[in-house]
Amino acid sequence: MKKSLMAAVSAGVAIAMLAGCSTSNNGGAGNEAATNGGNAGSGEKVTLNVFQFKVEIADAMNRLKADYEKENPNVTLNIETMGGGADYGAGLKAKFASGQEPDIFNNGGNADLTTWMDKLEDLSGEAWQSDVIDTAKEGITRDGKNYGLPMGIEGYGLLYNKDLFAQAGIDTPPKTLTELKAAVEKLKAANITPFANGYQEWWILGNHTFNVALANQDDPAAFIQSMNEQKGDLASNKVVGEWFNLFDLMIQNSNKNPLTTDYNTQVTLFASGKAAMMQQGNWTQVQIDGITPDMNVGILPMPINDSEKSGNIFVGVPNYWVVNKNSKNKEAAKDFLNWLATSETGKRYTVEEFKFIPALKSVEVTDEKVLGAIANEIMTFSQDGKTSGWYFNQMPEGLPQEVGAEMQAYVAGKSSKEQMLTNIQNKWSNFAK
Repeated sequence: MKKSLMAAVSAGVAIAMLAGCSTSNNGGAGNEAATNGGNAGSGEKVTLNVFQFKVEIADAMNRLKADYEKENPNVTLNIETMGGGADYGAGLKAKFASGQEPDIFNNGGNADLTTWMDKLEDLSGEAWQSDVIDTAKEGITRDGKNYGLPMGIEGYGLLYNKDLFAQAGIDTPPKTLTELKAAVEKLKAANITPFANGYQEWWILGNHTFNVALANQDDPAAFIQSMNEQKGDLASNKVVGEWFNLFDLMIQNSNKNPLTTDYNTQVTLFASGKAAMMQQGNWTQVQIDGITPDMNVGILPMPINDSEKSGNIFVGVPNYWVVNKNSKNKEAAKDFLNWLATSETGKRYTVEEFKFIPALKSVEVTDEKVLGAIANEIMTFSQDGKTSGWYFNQMPEGLPQEVGAEMQAYVAGKSSKEQMLTNIQNKWSNFAK
């Protein structure tokens, strides 16, 4: 996986937010807002409050904290992690409302950029900007100004246990809906649970599963715009109708009690071999490795029909590092982002510790074992042009949570397809207003 392959990834990237975590972790020395000014190179003592949402890198962020403070002895990093299950967006708003504003935080771009625009420092002049792949800039750029450093690139689809597939006699990875249905039947015949579903988490449904219906539209951005303008219609949309083929297949062939299965339990079920597939992405690699090292895992599309486009996986930027423009420590915050983007230590953490597919042109990944099997296959899908984007972040702020709730009601049997789509349509109209 070398630099030339990274160019292939960039061609398939659409910008979006991934909330891929739950629970929280505090890696710092408290939540109080920093009062010291200065920057990392000035010699003044500085405390940088970092509020980030990816639980799966929380331990690595604590290791990064030690290394950064060693290289910058005048800086203390106070890192707090709050996962998607705990609603990072609500937690961030609470921080600002209480006066405990972080110096550095995460932003998903697009609709999230609009929400936080008046709090973000313009980072257009930072030296690392020229190193960011072009498509990774789009979601965090407004009126010619760029406001964030992409964490990395991520992809998701159906992760699958290759050994369990072989055990069930599935020789060829399914790419179409017909092939996926056949694989499910073979797994059931071998007494293997086809899907581990973590439907307690709204984001698994409201972001990632619903995105399949958006990304398969002929023009996803135009469709979302039509919905925002209250001109589009979910119930009569052919792609949305076909999307239920996949959604129902996953519901009907699930682990027990998916609505009380959280993210960590879902990953544990899959990584311990108790289910053959789960809808997730390469951010789960570290946790999978911790449960079953060297697990024989790959990634499949999430097909809604037998068309070629339905054989794509979904690739995007999960989030950006941004700087609070009102921070007394914003120069030190910029120094930290510069270190993360340009120093050998910072680059090593992004790739080797966080296991992110890098969004920087200069970062080569020469050892395929570094990122793990899932990321390697995502790179191959990207190289082959078999990726679609993340579009859920173009929906009105707060709507994906509501979509997730409506989908949970459908999974529980408390709502029909027609009622679910009607409720989402009405909520979309209200949020768009």
